[in-house]
Amino acid sequence: MKNYDLITPEGTKDYLFGECIVIRDVENTLVELFRSCGYSEMLTPGLEFYDVFNLNSRYFPQENLYKLTDSKGRLLVMRPDSTMPIARVVATRLRDAMLPLKLFYNQTVYRTEPALKGRSDEIVQTGIELIGSQIKMADLEVISTAVTALKSFGMEFSLEIGNIGIFKELVERLEVNEKVKEEIRRLIETKNFPALNDLLDSLGSNNVTYALKKLPALFGGEEVFEKAEEIMPDENIKQLLDELKEVYNDVSELCGEDGVITVDLGLVNKTDYYTGLIIKGYLQGHGEEVLSGGRYDKLISEFGYDIPAVGFAVNVNAVAKLIEKNGIIPSMHRVDAIVYAEKGFEVSAIKTAQSLREQGMIVETALFDDIETVRNYAKEKKIPKVIVVNSEEAE
Repeated sequence: MKNYDLITPEGTKDYLFGECIVIRDVENTLVELFRSCGYSEMLTPGLEFYDVFNLNSRYFPQENLYKLTDSKGRLLVMRPDSTMPIARVVATRLRDAMLPLKLFYNQTVYRTEPALKGRSDEIVQTGIELIGSQIKMADLEVISTAVTALKSFGMEFSLEIGNIGIFKELVERLEVNEKVKEEIRRLIETKNFPALNDLLDSLGSNNVTYALKKLPALFGGEEVFEKAEEIMPDENIKQLLDELKEVYNDVSELCGEDGVITVDLGLVNKTDYYTGLIIKGYLQGHGEEVLSGGRYDKLISEFGYDIPAVGFAVNVNAVAKLIEKNGIIPSMHRVDAIVYAEKGFEVSAIKTAQSLREQGMIVETALFDDIETVRNYAKEKKIPKVIVVNSEEAE
């Protein structure tokens, strides 16, 4: 018995008509922006070998990957991320290319999140990767492009910036295993203060555990830096704070009054190939980020090519859903005319329709046997013109 032939798998959905227009409009807006900034498009396979995502650092738990095998029995996964396949390509096919590389992508990723019901497993991501530059200008270009992307959606937005290096510096000073470090990270990310305090109390009382307890609360404007400097245990971390403060001031100047810029030292993404700067972008009316990214200076080295990189991705589906919710849907392209062929003049009618399309019109060919049905169809679909072809001259 068939049980699943009329539904889609959990975490997926069909997109119809107006929904498709909104998604394509978001994609086209971003692609046009990235091209205008000198980025070149790259596409990677929807299927990758499992080994691409099974690096030493294990950025994606295998339970979150859609897995299958090829004809030779080798383990494959459906692409859960665009950055890691691009890192693979850069380390192999683009190793001799001039740096920096400015790449963009517009493709779907697949990952399962069983604990997060209601979140899509199939997401269109459009983003950029700036590879081969570690200077401040590279970070500012990526951030300013992210701000322009958020502005382009026509809604109030906010951008959070942080530096995961601060968290990593702190936890490295604890004599605990990776499992405990990951639990600390998770509790900071979710801002679960009671559980975080309990866990850190069990590890003893010192300036490192004290700083980690305060980390998720260090969120806001410029005042955050002063509070953070008072509790950080050494000069290395204070230097990271100074660098982040400089970026914060520069980004605030770039944005002016267009959006809200905040700093959050509790930005500690699970996808921990990030090594420093982290950014997250939000749109009013949506609780989760629609844009995320940061600097990942060690990822490409895991594929054998040690160069720095920074980038971000936009969750196109989330942006499109919010645009629909706010009712700012682009209008569907209206059909200008419909061409009806009387019996024996079908070829002439098709030629007439083709000629009108070449002039820039949107034209349907009528698929009914009688003219009255065509007129009723045109009225229902608000097609303003019905063209009847009943002679060769009608071409």
